[in-house]
Amino acid sequence: MSNSATRVIVGLSGGVDSSVTAYLLQQQGFDVQALFMKNWEEDDTSEHCAASQDIQDCERVCEHLKIPLHIVNFSREYWQNVFESFLQEYASGRTPNPDILCNQMIKFDSFLKHAKTLGAEVIATGHYAQKTQQQGYYMLQKALDPAKDQTYFLHRLNQAQLAASLFPLGKMHKTAVRQLAQQLGLATYQKKDSTGICFIGERKFKTFLQSYLPAQPGIIVDITGKELGKHEGVIYYTIGQRQGIGIGGQIGSSGEPWYVADKDLQTNTLIVVQGKQHPRLYRRELTFSNAHWVAGKPADLPLPCTAKIRYRQIEQACLVTPGNAADTFHVAFTDPQWAVTPGQAIVLYQGENCLGGGFIQ
Repeated sequence: MSNSATRVIVGLSGGVDSSVTAYLLQQQGFDVQALFMKNWEEDDTSEHCAASQDIQDCERVCEHLKIPLHIVNFSREYWQNVFESFLQEYASGRTPNPDILCNQMIKFDSFLKHAKTLGAEVIATGHYAQKTQQQGYYMLQKALDPAKDQTYFLHRLNQAQLAASLFPLGKMHKTAVRQLAQQLGLATYQKKDSTGICFIGERKFKTFLQSYLPAQPGIIVDITGKELGKHEGVIYYTIGQRQGIGIGGQIGSSGEPWYVADKDLQTNTLIVVQGKQHPRLYRRELTFSNAHWVAGKPADLPLPCTAKIRYRQIEQACLVTPGNAADTFHVAFTDPQWAVTPGQAIVLYQGENCLGGGFIQ
């Protein structure tokens, strides 16, 4: 089938990456249309809601490329499938990553289903990732630009989702994407990359969380049990956190900054240590659950591979074995890992292939 007979709908966000994605597919001869997803309206205000500006930018890009723009509201799906889980995780003292669920449940599920009602055979996004076929499976592979690779956030995609998805930026560097957008005169070529919570945007995070999850103040102690101050609720803090603890005046024995080492929900106590290299901040092992394997569970365990326990981390050598509990896996790292955080994703790799991952227990 020629590209001209294949309709692809691009998830257009109003940013430079998705704008260039639409152009590249158009140049490849696809029947390109665009779709903007509005997925958050719970507390939209002029201060927080960037959707109106993003829609305007999408309209300008689509006018420039002469392609249709569809707008759809997935706020209900986002709330039910992503945000409620996000709140439940925080309430349990864990630190979730909503971008991962957002990709799995919204961008490559709700969007894909809606795109098919519009006659699309495939969808495309501005993610930096690649896919190949190996031994009858679609494999998720790292992007050419290591600084922008987003396979960490895409590791929960399944075979059907990968089969129906295109990642045109996988073989490009971000600098080349911006240069091309500028050469084309796309309105988004200088627009900064989005940050903050997926679809909710940038805001003072603790204040935002407090509006949904009231918590009880309690005490902050060091590892000897000495009280150092008060916290606003242990659920608002994460392992390894330095900023915003509120005990900067407590010099301590070493004079180094304080870091969150643990959270005791039973006693509502925040436990801190001094110095980023404190042994209490390091672990050599972890367990993860809710595993997802891109091309099926590995046939042979133990599995030697590399892993990331946060997006910006360099991959770390490890060995994956079955966990003690059902549907869990144990990971032993060659080197101790800093600030292993329950609720965050661990993502596994072998070479260029992203194998999948799960959530740290």
